[in-house]
Amino acid sequence: MEVKMGLFQALNLSDEATIDWEMTPEYTFGTFESWGGKERVRSKDERVYYFFVDAWEEPARLCLMERGVKHARVVAEIKAPPEVIERCVRSHGKVALFERTLAINEELRKWLQANVVENDPGELLVPLKEEKTKKIEACGLPTSPPETVSPVELPAGGGVLSEEDVRELVSRYNFADQERNPEGGFVNILVDNGDQLTVTDYATGLIWQRGGLDIMSHRALRLEIEQVNQQGFAGASDWRLPSMAEALSLMAAEKNQQGLFLHTCFFPEQPFVFVDAVRKPGGYWFVDFKQGRAFWSSGTIPGGFGRLCRPFQRS
Repeated sequence: MEVKMGLFQALNLSDEATIDWEMTPEYTFGTFESWGGKERVRSKDERVYYFFVDAWEEPARLCLMERGVKHARVVAEIKAPPEVIERCVRSHGKVALFERTLAINEELRKWLQANVVENDPGELLVPLKEEKTKKIEACGLPTSPPETVSPVELPAGGGVLSEEDVRELVSRYNFADQERNPEGGFVNILVDNGDQLTVTDYATGLIWQRGGLDIMSHRALRLEIEQVNQQGFAGASDWRLPSMAEALSLMAAEKNQQGLFLHTCFFPEQPFVFVDAVRKPGGYWFVDFKQGRAFWSSGTIPGGFGRLCRPFQRS
């Protein structure tokens, strides 16, 4: 059910805009990141609005999201009573420990309809300015490695990984993972290669794309990697998907100013990336720099970004 409202006038949004009360953060991947999992999303220009609770920091916040195909923007915060928001967070139980972008519950929905949708929201509505992402031109990294480096050999190549295998990797190398090892932190030695395209991690012996590949299916991503190598990106033709361990080696212990657990030398347009591993008993493994953890998704919606790497020939 969709409801028209004066809320959008206060935000200077289209008069045709509506709230989708059925949309939740959980549904957005298949709907928007895989090019229209719901039949009604037919155009990349279409916008859908829904409320959600951002519980990544305390206190949790009630927000209004503007969503589209490969587009996401938080347009406003709603000043709901803190106790109502907290009850919503608690209603999600253990899920809220790891999936802290939460759907609203029935109590919040009724409060929104009575105080924001059906009446003038007034000071309850706090519009948020749109922040346009700009690609970083300078790495902010040293241009040469330290004189002494103790390299770490990480498992490379594809494979089949169970949850237990991932936990073992996280533990063995002390990777940061907000679910499995929140106190962890792998130490990189990142160096600017001076081409604005790549950086080298002298700790792991890997050269990384600063950016990466757009969201697409697993099969399409493999074809795209072939194209990248045929075109000789950054003068090389041996680019590949990282292993689980290699991708996790980039995970930072704390969020950067762009909201990612990742060094700012990397572009933010690839928030979660495929790794060269499938999940046992089924699905695809990803590393998610926005949520700060490894996760898996069903093979029925195998959409993800790519950030490629290649080995560095040490002298």
